Parts: sequence; structure tokens; C-alpha cells
Amino acid sequence: MTSVEDRLVARIAGSYPLADTYHIEALTADMAGITERVASIVPEAIGLELGGRPESGVVSRTEWVNRNVAVFGHLLEPARRQMEERVGPGSAGRLRLLMQSEMTVVLALLSRRVLGQYELVLPGGERGDMVAYVGANILQLERRHQFRPSEFRFWVALHEMTHRAQFQGVAWLRDYFMGLVAELVEQSKPEPGRLSRVLGEISERRSTGRPLVDERGVFGLFASPEQNAVVDRVQALMSLLEGHGHVVMDRVGAPHLMSQERMSRILKGRRFDRRTAALLRVTGLEMKLSQYRKGERFVLEVERAGGWDTLNLAFRGAESLPSLDEISEPDRWLKRVA
Repeated sequence: MTSVEDRLVARIAGSYPLADTYHIEALTADMAGITERVASIVPEAIGLELGGRPESGVVSRTEWVNRNVAVFGHLLEPARRQMEERVGPGSAGRLRLLMQSEMTVVLALLSRRVLGQYELVLPGGERGDMVAYVGANILQLERRHQFRPSEFRFWVALHEMTHRAQFQGVAWLRDYFMGLVAELVEQSKPEPGRLSRVLGEISERRSTGRPLVDERGVFGLFASPEQNAVVDRVQALMSLLEGHGHVVMDRVGAPHLMSQERMSRILKGRRFDRRTAALLRVTGLEMKLSQYRKGERFVLEVERAGGWDTLNLAFRGAESLPSLDEISEPDRWLKRVA
């Protein structure tokens, strides 16, 4: 990003006084040890086998935004080439900059809340096995809510190491996820009659009293039916993974952490202010936030009905994954798969 964009990100993301002190160096060393310890606990707890040692690092809010912008740039490279072929390098470049600026602003808002992120793809585009922790946010929450640092950091690492176990321990899952991304990018082609379709959809929503923009945001309104079908599959997968991560985070943390219940209650009760919430809806990131809630409910209801071994059937193969409708209605998935 340019220096102007960096300043914009820094202004939106905000700062935290301890983020530029020796506390970050101490946190970095602490998270390295905790991550290695938790990485050995999670696979046994959820019945997955994997080797290797994950890398870990502590980044600033701005660094977290930059890393994600770089990854998105690599993932969207095929779409950029398609756009250049259709409208020429000049117009494609201006449109790309506009899209990147919008994405950067949204990521900057989210950077104030993200605690950690398991990275499947590194900023350089290579395959990753790393978790990046946002130091300012961990330190800020520890002090705001008087969490015990050793317990809170362990608990945060639990969630990210569950994602690592999912993608490293389920052989087909990474390629399936990257395939969905490639499919979504491939379908970003002109749709004849798109404007008429969108205007008709807006009119129908207005007449039936539905929101003009749902949790998919503006993208969902303009996406083709084929793109929305892929988005449904992405949403279903991420709901399963985030819900699974949340439940494991609480379940494995309970015997290790005295304050696990309090930390879980406080973190799940966090809310965005009204202005930020409205922006998340328009951009479609409200869909991301709903993944935790819907996915956790799915995981708990399946476990209640058939136990943890039944839930693990979801990771047997792509055909066993729940659909988006099945995430909301676990009984349908149980009847089909279990």
C-alpha cells in the first residue's frame, strides 16, 4: 500500500498505547510458546492427526490489514487479468484501486477487533502454516476486562490452532476451499441483463418489505445466481469451521482455564457501534460475523443429537459438508449424512 493508504489505515484502525512498548516483545515470545503448546493439545482433543510446527508472530493492526490486502491481491489475480482483457489496462487499474481502497477501509475497521488469524496463504502468495496475532487487541482486551494474560492468550491460541488442525489434519479441505475461491473468481464475468435483474430484485424486495441489502451486502445484490450459489457453499463451510473452532475453544479451554466461561461470555457479547454495523452490512461482512453464531449452534445441535463422532462425519469429504440450509437446520444434515 502507499504511504497515504497506510496513514488512512492507521487513522481508522486507531492505536493503543501499549502497542509500541516492550509489552509487544514480551507478548511475541509468550505467544510462540503458547502456540506450540496448544498445537499439540488440539489435535488429540478433536481426533485429528497432524505433524509439523506452526509459525507464529505478533503484528500491528496496520500490518494485519496489509497482509490481508496482499493475500487478496494474489487470490484475485485471475480476475484482474480477465478485467484487463475486457476493459483495457487503464480502466482495469482504476477499478482495481477503487476496490482495493474499499477493502482496505473495511479491513481497517475489522482490525480493531481481530485477535488472531490462521493464514493458509501468506502475503507473498505461498502456502502458509502460520498464525498472526494482533498484539494491540490482545493487550487491550486483557486490560479492559482484567483477563489473566496467561489464560486469555492460551484461549485465543486454541481457536487459531483449531483452524490449523482443520486445514492441516483434513487432507482435502485446503484444496476444496481454494477451489471455491478460484470458482468464485472465474465467475466474475459480465452477466447479460444484470442491471435489469438487479432493478427487478430491488423492486421485489421493496414491495415485500425485505431489506434492500441483506447480509451478503452489495455484492450479493449484483452477483449472478451462479456466484451466489458458490457464496452459499463458502458461507456453509466457514460457518462449520468457525462454529467448530468456537466450540473447541470453549470445550478444550474449560479444564485448563479457570476464567474460560467469563472470557467466552464477554467476547461473544461484543457488539459493533451502529455506524460500523451498517457499513458491515453494505460490504457483506455481516455475513462473516453471522458464521460464528450459526456455526456454533449447528455444531452443538449435531453433537447433542449424535455425539462428537457424528459431527466429525462432516470432515469425511466434500459431499458430507453441510449446505447453508443444513447449517440452519441440522436435522436435515443428520438425516442426509449421519
